[in-house]
This record gives sequence, C-alpha cells and structure tokens, in this order.
Amino acid sequence: MFSLQKWKCSWSLAATIASILALISVVHLFLYPVIPSMDYFSLRQAESSCITVNGSTEGGEKYFPRTGLNEGTKDNAKENVHRVVDLNVRYTADLHNAVTYRGAPWKAEIGRWLSGCDSNFSAVQIVEKIGGESCENECSGQGICNRDLGQCRCFHGFSGEACSERLQLNCNYPGSDTEPYGHWVVSICSTYCDTSRAMCFCGEGTKYPNRPAAESCGFVINPPSEPGAPRFTDWAIADQDIFTTNSSKEGWCNVDPAEAYASNVTFKEDCDCKYDGLFGRFCETTVSSVCINQCSGHGYCRGGFCQCESGWYGVDCSIPSVLSSITEWPKWLRPAHISVPDSKRDTGNLVSLNAVVQKKRPLIYVYDLPPDFNSLLLEGRHFKFECVNRIYDHRNGTIWTEQLYGAQMAIYESILASPYRTLNGDEADYFFVPVLDSCIITRADDAPHLSMQDHSGLRSSFTLDFYKKAYEHIMVEYPYWNQSSGKDHIWSFTWDEGACYAPKEIWNSMMLVHWGNTNSKHNHSTTAYWADNWDSISSDRRGNHPCFDPDKDLVVPAWKRPDERPLDSKLWARPREERKTLFYFNGNLGPAFELGRPEATYSMGIRQKVAEEFASTPNKEGKLGKQHADDVVVTPVRANDYHEEIANSTFCGVMPGDGWSGRMEDSILQGCIPVVIQDGIYLPYENVLNYDSFAVRIREDEIPNLIHILRGINETEVELKLANVKKIWQRFLYRDSILLEAERQNRTIGLVESWAERFSELDGDDAFATLVQVLHYKLHNDPWRRESVPKKKDFGLPRECLITP
Repeated sequence: MFSLQKWKCSWSLAATIASILALISVVHLFLYPVIPSMDYFSLRQAESSCITVNGSTEGGEKYFPRTGLNEGTKDNAKENVHRVVDLNVRYTADLHNAVTYRGAPWKAEIGRWLSGCDSNFSAVQIVEKIGGESCENECSGQGICNRDLGQCRCFHGFSGEACSERLQLNCNYPGSDTEPYGHWVVSICSTYCDTSRAMCFCGEGTKYPNRPAAESCGFVINPPSEPGAPRFTDWAIADQDIFTTNSSKEGWCNVDPAEAYASNVTFKEDCDCKYDGLFGRFCETTVSSVCINQCSGHGYCRGGFCQCESGWYGVDCSIPSVLSSITEWPKWLRPAHISVPDSKRDTGNLVSLNAVVQKKRPLIYVYDLPPDFNSLLLEGRHFKFECVNRIYDHRNGTIWTEQLYGAQMAIYESILASPYRTLNGDEADYFFVPVLDSCIITRADDAPHLSMQDHSGLRSSFTLDFYKKAYEHIMVEYPYWNQSSGKDHIWSFTWDEGACYAPKEIWNSMMLVHWGNTNSKHNHSTTAYWADNWDSISSDRRGNHPCFDPDKDLVVPAWKRPDERPLDSKLWARPREERKTLFYFNGNLGPAFELGRPEATYSMGIRQKVAEEFASTPNKEGKLGKQHADDVVVTPVRANDYHEEIANSTFCGVMPGDGWSGRMEDSILQGCIPVVIQDGIYLPYENVLNYDSFAVRIREDEIPNLIHILRGINETEVELKLANVKKIWQRFLYRDSILLEAERQNRTIGLVESWAERFSELDGDDAFATLVQVLHYKLHNDPWRRESVPKKKDFGLPRECLITP
C-alpha cells in the first residue's frame, strides 16, 4: 500500500539549524514584542527536515516535502516582521455601516474581521486518524462497518450489532373485516410488499415484478358520485385488473412499455413510477438512485444507502480505512504524511494510521450517525422527489428538482467533500450533526414503522424525537458535546418553521435554518398546516426557546433548481431602466382569491393585507386592491415567465407562506431589490450581511404605505441597492454542490451538460463559501469562545485576529 522509509539528517545540517535557532532566541528576548512569538518561525517546519518520516500520499520519496508546508501562506520573513493592525482603522465602514469583503456588504464588525483575517490566514498541520477497527462478523454482509467506532451501519430491513437480525417492515396496518388491508397509509399495498423497506411492487408471477404498485394503483377507484366530484378510492377492494393481460382493460403489472407507448394497450393512469432508481412511464429503465455524494466513487447506491467498497465507510463512502489505497484518498486528505505506530508495524495488526495534512480552519467534524437519521430515510422513501435536490434519467444524467428543502442535502454533501472537513474531533472547531429533517417530515406516517400514533399526528413532535435520539447517540458514543455544552455543534432544520421544535437539549448549538423567527412578535407557531404546528409540544420536550437566535444561528438560502437560462440572459444584471415594474409579487394571496389558501392564518395574514391594498388581479368579488397602480403587480395568477417578470421589476415582495418561502432567493437571483415584510423574522444571512445595502424592510403596520415608501427612495439609493444585489446573488446559489455533481457526472459517465459548463464559469462566493466565512468569523468572535480558548491549537492567524480570554 505504501513503503516505509527513513530519511536521516546530516549532523552538519542539524548543527547549523541549532545555531540559527539559538541566535534567534537571543534576539527574540531583546526585541519582543516587536518581533512576533517564535510560533511565527514555524519551528516544526525546520525540524521536519531532520525527523523520521515513514509514509506519504505522494509518489516517489516518502517524506513530507518542506515546500508543501507553506502552501497558501505568506513568506516566513514577512510573517516575522508582522505588526499588529487596528482593523477598525484599516477597514472603515460606508454610509450604511457596511464593510465590503469579497464583494458582499457585511455588518461592519464582521466585514472588518473577514477583510483583515479571513483573507490572511494560513494552513496548519492536522493529524487525521485513519481507522481500522473491525466489526462483528463484518456486519454479515448487510451493513457497512464504521472503522472508527467498530460499529455496523445496517441496511434497510436489518438490525443488531452484526446486522444479522431481519426486520419485518410491513406495508399495511393490521386488517379487519371492513378494512382487510388496514387503514390507509402511504405504503398501503394489495400486491407484494417488500418487508425490508415497506414498499409495494407487482411481485413474482407478473411480467414486471419490480414495477411499483403502491397506493391507489392497487385498489379499485370508483367514478365520481356526481359531475365535477372527485373519484373515490376504495381501500378495502384490491384492483385485480392491474394484473390483466387483456389489452382492452386497464392493466399495469403485465403491460409492455413498447405496446403502451404505441397506444396498442390501455393501462391504469393512477399507476406510476414513483420509487427512486426506476425511470420511464412504466419503470422500464433501472437508473441510479440518489445517495449522499453518490457514494463518492467508492460504493454502490442501493436505493439511497451507500454500500461501500472494502476499505471505505461513512454515509457517502468518503472515509478511508487502513485497508484503502492511499492513492484513492479524497482531496481533503491529500497530500498527507503517513505515520504508522512502531507497535503496529511489528505485529502487523494495523488498527489505525496517522495522516498529517495541511488544512485551513475552520475545521468541521461530521458525525457518522446511524443510518436512521439519513440513509434509511432516503432508501425507503415512497416518492422519488422527496427531500432530495436531484434524481437521474435514463442516461443516469442529472435531473435537478424544484425541492426547496434540497438545501439540506447540498450543505451536507459540500461539508463532506470540503477541505474544511476533519476526522480529528480534537482539532475540530465545529461538529456537524447530519439529521435530515426534510426527509423525516415528508416520510412521517408513510409506513407503519414510521407511525405518528404517539405524536397525535404532529410531524413536528415526531421530528423532535429524531433530533433527541441523535443527541443521545453522540452523548454516548463521542466525547465532544460536553466540551462546550454543544455550543460548537451545528444542526440543520430546513422545514417550514426551522428549529422551532428543536429539543431543549440541543438549543445551545448553532442552527442552520430557513426560518429566522425570533418570536419577538410572532411568538407561536405560524404555519397554517396543523400537522406541523408546534404550539402543543410540551416545554418538557421543547423547552421555551425561540425559533431563532441571531447571536448563534444562521438563516441559509433555500434550494433553487440550477437553471442556466437566467445565467445566459443575465437576469441578475438587468439595468435599472429596463425594470419597468415598481413592485412585484406573484403567489398565493389567501381565501379572497380563486384557488387561494382557505386559512386566515396563512402567511400570518401578511399576503392578504398586501393584496387588499395593491392587488392587480380581481378577487372573488371582482375587486382590485384599494391602491392598485399600473406599475405595481400583486397577483395570484401563475406567470408565463416568472423569472423574467421579476427581472423586469425594481422591488420584489418577500413575505412568508407556511413559515418561510423562497421569495428572497427569487428576488436576489433575478437582481430585484427584496422588500421584506415579516416583523422579527430574519432572512438569509440577515444577521451577518448588511441588509440596508441591498434590501428594504417594511413593518407589517406600514403595509398601507408600502408603495408610497418605495416611491420615496431616491434614485441614487435604488441604484446602490441594485448594484449590491448584483454583487451578492451568487451567495444565494449552492454552486459548490452543483459542481460536485458535475464532477461526478463527468467522472462516472463522461457526461458534461450545459448546466455544468455554465455554473463552472461562475467565480463568486456561493452559499457554502459564505457559510464557511461566517463560521470562521464566529470561531474567533463568539463570546463563549473566550471562556474556552484552546491553549495549544494552531489557528494560522495573525495575533490581532485571535480571540483572547
């Protein structure tokens, strides 16, 4: 796998180095503090020329090249004369009290630190432990061994320490005389149930046994009771016609795709190809399922769960064990100086390796949680579009989805593949806990084994339990939580009301959310969908925390489908004179309009109030808004070209739906100035970027004066805001995740599509880069960090950037 070699230093070289260091020490005593601490001279770098080194990920000689140690850093001589700089003096704020860093207007204190410190830090040496622990019976071939903990991660339908216990995951609840297939559930099945996943198929004896036959597909559907009424599915009577070979009957399980496409046979329209891994109207093509990072090229995606190759483990098969080939290690572990303990070399019992890698902070440790919190939720989902940002077509080409909750997967995948990732929890600055709440919510109650019976039908309560169990797991299996009481841990909550239902035990942590409700005004559940309401969750479980704390949490952008057309048209850069519409909002406006949401509480009544004043489309009574105007568009009617209409507007409304909506992202990505109307509720990056530089906030009680306020903004200010929107729009895209997928497509099937080419041409900081910058700032500026400054941790920063007790 790699050679072991010793490189001995000459005595003359050692003597020379010793003399130089002695002289420097004397000078240091007299000139301190003009000359920085000896840490700046990278003493270890000089010593590394004379130490025994026994392995490297690089070819040829197996020693750590000295030139590689300073990659990406300033010349040592420059560091030796580094002087303390007052960031407040060097980086002055503009009239909006913003300091610009990498094109974005940040809040002054954050922009100053980033300008002086994030742009001026160097790599440090990190020891990464490469595990080699074994698992009982190698998980019986029904799971993946976590080589760090020596624990099995079992596939769907298997359990136990060695994954040797077979689970019975039924599709149906117990039946009765009146409900022979049990009461309705998403997984209800009248044909063959795969009890390893609670998924319904045509089954053996049919021409296409692996074709899904779930839900209404397998049951008799009665015609409407009267004209205009919906059809009615009888969940007590199986539809035997789906097995027919009679071309005049509506079949399914024996229907030949070619005959159906040629219209030579009829088929049941209610049957479809809803499960992941199958493509085509009749599921005629087997394609890749969606897995985290598609198993990183070191495994097979089995419905959503990565079945890793020997030598690899982790949710995305990205963690090498001692059995892996060093030449195949991921980029975030290369180049590395490999160290094998002498005791292990002598016995041949290789349990672990130490790999010394050059990395820049902040470093993020990602927990390899049991698959209940991620992989199993993906593997067993009943609708292929649920909680993912992509699926695959007949070529295994990427089809991006409109799933707004896809940001959770994008962030997770980017962290796992990031150079900021570490396997060394002792060196980590943050700990990411990957619980996929977007999958939990959408899968709640979709099969008997995911029943919400103990949660009164509340998906919020059901999901809270998952987070609590994840917390209990890391408390038992890892030593890191208690070091900071969880303050350095990061959790993701992407559903409609974010972390409102987070269990009280984890509230100290940082929450990544789309809903920044501080509860300063709206201090209760704001969703109109009762199953997500959290008001009735007891304080014993939830505590009394707000949904969002701007001092520790961050609102991140929602996922928007990668679309090269707006890039080609440069909608984000459309000039002021072409934006003829003063104010634009297109969306559901509530019960007063056709097809409007019936609940008065929808959008907390905000959209309804805006429509009452400014609607440009008549409501059910045929009335326009009281203050409607020719250059104001407030309509529930779906636009022919939504993005184009936003790009033709100067100001665009940003208002809630059932919790957050994606209107902020729509505005920014099309270059429109966002007008935020939601009191006490933060938008993406609002606690770190200076919103006055590119947005307008209108209080809810100011809605009647909305248009008057916008017309009163002077042209210079409008141009400034539009210019700043142009500078930050890429920060609302998950370009890193998109390019990871482009790289996988090119590597695995040689496919380079237009979206990949267009997004690879962008060079601004994206959503993930922005998150890393925020984490870097918080690492050295969060007040709680002052109380627990690591004494021996190397941050690779100048002195004025370091936090002090």
